[in-house]
Amino acid sequence: MYIENQPVNLPILIEKQITLTIRREDLIHPVISGNKYRKLKYNLLAAKAQGCKTLLTFGGAYSNHIAATAYAAKLNGFDSIGIIRGEELSTRWEANFTLKLAYEHGMRFKFISREAYRNKSSETFKEQLQIEFGTHYLIPEGGTNALAVKGCEEILTSKNKGYDVICCSVGTGGTLAGIINASEPSQRVLGFSSLKGDFLTEDIRNFVSKENWKLQPDYHFGGYAKVSEALVHFINDFKQQTKIPLDPIYTGKMMFGILDLVQKDEFKPNTKILAIHTGGLQGIIGMNNRLKKKNLPQIEI
Repeated sequence: MYIENQPVNLPILIEKQITLTIRREDLIHPVISGNKYRKLKYNLLAAKAQGCKTLLTFGGAYSNHIAATAYAAKLNGFDSIGIIRGEELSTRWEANFTLKLAYEHGMRFKFISREAYRNKSSETFKEQLQIEFGTHYLIPEGGTNALAVKGCEEILTSKNKGYDVICCSVGTGGTLAGIINASEPSQRVLGFSSLKGDFLTEDIRNFVSKENWKLQPDYHFGGYAKVSEALVHFINDFKQQTKIPLDPIYTGKMMFGILDLVQKDEFKPNTKILAIHTGGLQGIIGMNNRLKKKNLPQIEI
């Protein structure tokens, strides 16, 4: 496993006297990338300890978690089942890069309506899954549970104690919770939400006791999986300047937010920021297919 903290040198950072470093969690593994590796680590160990042979989880058409779980399951000798949001995908999933990748690594799919998907956490729904698929180890959407948070606590090490601010993109909140738990009391943790609304705050509080953190709700670009032309240009420009690829769902929005806050003088001069690159780069191909259909610029790969 190879991870590096990579300094970023951009004119705005030099002007504002801000130090920005990116922790390249995306380099952990080509498929089980970034926070997905962290979240699955202890869940896989628990599944083995319980003698389960099948992993069952949930996700949408572009879910990094679905792709990572399928690969990790095959690598570790499990079968895998994906409950996929959107029954319309049942007839065209093969055109979807993420789902095709998961299928190639042995995942079976069950496509359900968005209405049914909203009830996925209910006991009735879980009982139906037990009847249909038999005994399995259930991993929540996005992989977030107590074991996932435990894995994400390992993102920060003793070498990261010198940073003043830790930044992370947020989907379900598990990664941010782990980082909060592992942070120093003197550090400030900022989570850049990729979803509309502030409902994630309570979800995160279920896993943390510290108060040194805050969600930044202003950089979701319209909501989950919503991408603007401005964001695409930003991601491409950032890669050209730093050689670091960003995904459009999570890390691209986080980095846009960080640099916008720097521009607005939200950080004092000489602040040292560590941004966590949570991976998710496999989603670029699927997003580019969507952008192409809308005659919009594409993300450079």
